[in-house]
Amino acid sequence: MRTLVLGGTSFLSRTVAVDAVRRGHDVTCVARGKSGPFPDGVRPVVLDRGEPNALDALRGERFDAVVDVATMTPGWVRDALQAFGAHARHWTYVSSINVYADTATPHQTTDAPLLDPIPDPGERTMAEVTPEFYGAVEVASENLVRDAVGERAFVVRPGQITGPGDYMRRFHYWPARFARGGRVVVPDAPGHPFQHVDVRDLAAWIVSAAEDGVTGTFDAVSPVADLGETLQEIAASTAPAGTKLVPIAPDVLVRAGVRPWAGDGSLPMWLPETHYGMVSHDARTAWAAGLAIRPLADTVHAALADHRASGGPLGGLTPEQERALLA
Repeated sequence: MRTLVLGGTSFLSRTVAVDAVRRGHDVTCVARGKSGPFPDGVRPVVLDRGEPNALDALRGERFDAVVDVATMTPGWVRDALQAFGAHARHWTYVSSINVYADTATPHQTTDAPLLDPIPDPGERTMAEVTPEFYGAVEVASENLVRDAVGERAFVVRPGQITGPGDYMRRFHYWPARFARGGRVVVPDAPGHPFQHVDVRDLAAWIVSAAEDGVTGTFDAVSPVADLGETLQEIAASTAPAGTKLVPIAPDVLVRAGVRPWAGDGSLPMWLPETHYGMVSHDARTAWAAGLAIRPLADTVHAALADHRASGGPLGGLTPEQERALLA
């Protein structure tokens, strides 16, 4: 089948393109070519979707399946739908778990209330893009997709995407940190939920959905686990003998200026209780529709290998910040 990947040079879109090529698809990837090289076996089309009429280079071509991973850019989504939506048999739009209005309540499904859409985000700095703002823009993009292609739409709402190629490196932080050994600060937050989806599992499901005609809206996440137990499992897979996990209470972390979730000076994947709902969704419909979740150890070892191969900053706590907390 002819598959158009709007992207293809970075993380999820690249993994989708690689999987589709492996299955024998005729794959076209559209990207600026700045995030990385195009995968082997694809037809590369270099263009900037932010430029006026950028997709004219492909207008008139027909694709069986289209995969769009555009974020914060409803205009790009609209342009792609106008160019290819009338003829594509299957349209994947990768949205986000951030679309939900309620961040606290666990076990929500795709029927839960959404944020009010923001169809025109305008120019924003990274500091201005809160999770709620980002989610509201994604709601607007989802609406564009459903309005244009209707029952041919496959809208996927992943939570934290993990695995090889993850440029956010929230999950990477933990296997890399445990591998260094010593005393490791972890959040002392009993009952803190954890969900993720390995990029390889998500990509495989997207390609399979296009092949099998799976449509609808789905939360793409793993079953809910306990964060503390997850960190212990990661440590068991990667930490040298003598490594000690040191739990520190959330109020102490907050007073020390440790940020939640991601970024420099953070304790990755740790969230305040007001956001536990974001990592405890009920995704049984996705699993029933073909989303398979691999064992955590596979993701752990892939993330550690990816970090060692690529290097680069991890975010999270620096060794100096961690020593200060331990002191």
